[in-house]
Amino acid sequence: MALRHGEREAAMKPAQSVVSARLAAGAQIVGPVGSVFWHQGELGSGEEWPLVLKVRADRHDEVEAHLLKHHPWQNPEVAAVPIVAGVNGYLHWLETTTAPD
Repeated sequence: MALRHGEREAAMKPAQSVVSARLAAGAQIVGPVGSVFWHQGELGSGEEWPLVLKVRADRHDEVEAHLLKHHPWQNPEVAAVPIVAGVNGYLHWLETTTAPD
């Protein structure tokens, strides 16, 4: 799952919040990355700090709701990318770390 922020510090808050709630096993803040986009009918550009979260597919809805509740943007980018394969130990860590109570 990815979420974009305009500043590194802003990306750190949801990273800590989602991981401490055990909705994500881990988070990576990447950047800054250059971005060119359409926003409210205008071409824009700037720097963004993508947040990559390690999330179980069955917890996506919970994570999305959590992120949308705490994100300052009205329409943030929240996108999920499936893990189609991985090392057994990593996949086990992801599953057990974020297992619902």
